[in-house]
Amino acid sequence: MAQDTTEPKLNFEYWLDKAIEWGQATTLESQKDVCLHLPQLQQFLHQIYETLKHMDSIVAIQQFPLIGQLLGRLCWNPSVIGYDESQKTLMWCLCCLYSSEPQSPVELKANSWIRSLLCHLLSSSKWESNEAETSTFISALGYTSVDYYCHLIKNVITSLVAEIRGNQFNGLDIQARVSSSRVNAVSLFCLPIVTLPELTPLLETLLLYHGGASKEILSSEFLETVNDAFLKKKISLTESAVFSLWFRHLPSLEKATLHLLDQLVSIQLNSLEEVACVIKDSLLPQAASHPAIFRIVNEIFKNALLETDGTPEVITVIQVFTQLFIEAHQNENKQHQFPLKAYFPNHHIPLVTALLRRPFELPSTHWSQHLKHISDMLKALVEDTNISPPADLFEIWFLVACFGEWMDIAAEQLLTAAVEPDALLWLLAFYYCPQDDNQQRTQTMVEAQAVYHHLMMLFSCSVLSLKDLEVAVHSITDVEQCCNQHLITHLLTNFFLFSSGGHTIAQEVIYHITEVTDTREEVLSLLIRTAYRVNHNGEENQRTVKLLNELLQKLTCKV
Repeated sequence: MAQDTTEPKLNFEYWLDKAIEWGQATTLESQKDVCLHLPQLQQFLHQIYETLKHMDSIVAIQQFPLIGQLLGRLCWNPSVIGYDESQKTLMWCLCCLYSSEPQSPVELKANSWIRSLLCHLLSSSKWESNEAETSTFISALGYTSVDYYCHLIKNVITSLVAEIRGNQFNGLDIQARVSSSRVNAVSLFCLPIVTLPELTPLLETLLLYHGGASKEILSSEFLETVNDAFLKKKISLTESAVFSLWFRHLPSLEKATLHLLDQLVSIQLNSLEEVACVIKDSLLPQAASHPAIFRIVNEIFKNALLETDGTPEVITVIQVFTQLFIEAHQNENKQHQFPLKAYFPNHHIPLVTALLRRPFELPSTHWSQHLKHISDMLKALVEDTNISPPADLFEIWFLVACFGEWMDIAAEQLLTAAVEPDALLWLLAFYYCPQDDNQQRTQTMVEAQAVYHHLMMLFSCSVLSLKDLEVAVHSITDVEQCCNQHLITHLLTNFFLFSSGGHTIAQEVIYHITEVTDTREEVLSLLIRTAYRVNHNGEENQRTVKLLNELLQKLTCKV
């Protein structure tokens, strides 16, 4: 028998030859050879797992065509699976190959094969007799081997669920005295087979179990593995189970939030409907109905915003998340609602209350009055001499940024409604230039007012040229006024959308501005938010809708 135990990395041929040679290790010689090679085999299986866990199941099978034969033979070798570590690693590898959303008959067949192997591995340790005796017993019951193992694992799961949930007496759920060590052991038992569909009831039972212990009794590896599987959509869990997971394990909540941000920032999203759909699907807005989760998620968003230096995509994600959180909070049973102070413990609650009002809850004729109320409260807070910048000022700004829908409406109201402009311009000046002191903000206001009044003079003109807008365009492209640049970009973009003649030169001017100032993402985010609001408000001005679509198409196609 060959004694050379060296093999190249992921040398499937070498190990498949060994597995064929061993068969089911029925001879003393083959059993000894398995034992001799077991440490190297275990190392090889770990290498397989580390490779597979980063790959899609169908890609893995295509890249490693021998993997099915190898794992299948090893799973039926009692000398290999008799070693607990090998058995566990084989389960991990099989779970990586399991397709959570099979798209073809081949994937369905592969899933069935993997499930039968997992069931065999789980049940094999229950039998100390040899395989021939076990097969005779199974046949006597009228089952095939695969059917029997599937029924056995379902019964094992059902028994464990019943044990952990406790007994039912007189319709009351009385928790049975299950030891913490027993519950911990069950959570470890689940590790290799988390993605097995039959295991879901046990996963949910464990996540919802609270035995009164002062410390967490579930394995941290279990909580991390379940969270990873959920985020990768390899398993489906009830909302209550997911919320309980995040309550029990802060790293899982943090990972879920960062996963959502990465998911949204890394893919091209062309509408807020898409953004909202992805955020809702994450279950984070629903979970944030509990203040503890809301404050943690908000803190992560805040840090992400600081680290990305206020990237428009991140701000938009935070604003949509906040809108969905408000919806989830308002849908809560009034008896179970927490007070606003629990969500915003360090903020001026009247300001929070005003910001929480959704625009559709008020007649549009009351918007400017509501915005003036917000502006007045905010100005009083910002100009309070007790504020110690920059930390406190940033906290106030971040609160306003979360409810950025009102800032968009403020810019729109300045151009489309008969309003006193000073309060709304101050609100936008603070939003876009929060670091300014009172003197700087006064200068910002002077510059913004000059551009605003110039735009209002042109608002009703049906014919416009680029020369007519030189003042506004110069204010944006002048690098020395980069802070005020964002405010004026916002006003000018709305001018193109809603004025009589702005649509005729909109594409030309916006293309010029985004090229010179590198504000493409900022303008794109603004247009996406405006399109969302226009669609939901049933905008009747078809010219505005048409221009929005044209600008969005141009900017999203621009590399």
